[in-house]
Amino acid sequence: MRTARPLLPWFVWGVAAIAYAVAVINRSSLAALGPATQHHFDIDATTLAAFPVIQLVVYAALQIPVGILLDKVGTTNMVLGGGVLMLIGQTAMATVDNVWLAVLARVLVGAGDACTFISVMRMLPEWFAVRQLPTVSQVTGLIGQAGQLVSVTPLALLVGAVGWTQGFLGLAAVGLLVTILGAFVMRDRPGAPTLVEQITGRRGKLTLNARSLAGEPEAVTSSIGPPQTSTIPLVDSHRGFEVIDRARRMLRIPGIRLAFWLHFTSPFAANVFLLIWGTPFLTGGVGLSASQSGALLSITVVSSMVAGLVLGPLSSRFVERRVWINVGITLAIAIVWGTVFLWPGPPPLWLLLALIIVMPLGGPASMIAFEVLRSHSPRSFAGFATGLVNTGGFIASLIVILLIGLVLDVQGAGSPDAYSLTAFKWAFAVQVPLWVLGITMVLIERRRTQRWMAERGRRLR
Repeated sequence: MRTARPLLPWFVWGVAAIAYAVAVINRSSLAALGPATQHHFDIDATTLAAFPVIQLVVYAALQIPVGILLDKVGTTNMVLGGGVLMLIGQTAMATVDNVWLAVLARVLVGAGDACTFISVMRMLPEWFAVRQLPTVSQVTGLIGQAGQLVSVTPLALLVGAVGWTQGFLGLAAVGLLVTILGAFVMRDRPGAPTLVEQITGRRGKLTLNARSLAGEPEAVTSSIGPPQTSTIPLVDSHRGFEVIDRARRMLRIPGIRLAFWLHFTSPFAANVFLLIWGTPFLTGGVGLSASQSGALLSITVVSSMVAGLVLGPLSSRFVERRVWINVGITLAIAIVWGTVFLWPGPPPLWLLLALIIVMPLGGPASMIAFEVLRSHSPRSFAGFATGLVNTGGFIASLIVILLIGLVLDVQGAGSPDAYSLTAFKWAFAVQVPLWVLGITMVLIERRRTQRWMAERGRRLR
């Protein structure tokens, strides 16, 4: 007699994924509001860039501390704590008039956002079988992209209809509702209590009887586990283990360095476009209307969502080729952007559509970094390693966001009234050196990882 498949893992994951989607909405809430933000606070392009840059600096800087806390206090507490920080930040964003208080509000949003994604990713192996993880990870990213879709058009329409204050207060209210739901549903692992159960000191029958899908018989992909701890002399845990020393020792594993550079290289183009500079480029550079720009940004998000559905099974099926999948997508993004840079005059519609469809593939491709990481990181350090790798794409994104604002200002095109296509082409060209650096390091670290695994009698994963 077959045992019924447990449903609780799917409910826990569903609420965690929704919490991640809300974090993405908060992260990209200025995506379609760049010009509106400049008018609201009366700021130039460099100051506008400071909003997402500072937010991403906070996000990236907190990844390792959050990873350490994650290994100690658990995923549920981190996700819910992050939700509280974000709703406070968006409430402040709604009510302050001073630009530097608004920047502080984005700091809170960045701090809360930093707690969410890696916590959700850390939770997945506790509830799902190894063969399910690539697909579940990509669907998690897809749900997050759905949050980005909300921030592109509905949030902009809401702010336009009810005003800046009411629009951002509405976003904070959504975050509050999801945080309350998470307090009742989310659990770190089977048998672990919800936040409500932690507070009351009583575990319900559902918690006591919880089972993980990870206990099911595994397919051949179950061999894709992390190396045995005995092959990793650097993961001896003891009191006083310093953060910098821990990071240095973890980065001695070439597979973790490979995961970092994979995440550094593929997603930043889409992050930059969707977080802040897409709307100014399309309206002030190409000359599209706000509605046309919103439609193209929506296509960008949909393209990313579809790619997530495809890349999950592909990554699971072609484990030993997943690095090349990431590199191929990154090269395609660079080629399309290069065509836009070199095109004389405004790019034609077909080229814009190619850019809008190809560029967002980098987001789902970056999820491959976490599949590589799971094959090389010891489980006891999973939170720390996930945070370390997750800094890659956001370090690249904040560098590009800031440089675009600076290059626009240097050309005298730092305000909506002064935007021009030529200025934007020069500004977006700052992406090229980062693609070159990232792809070069991926190729170097892939070779080192392959050699490292061969020395231990394992194939490259």
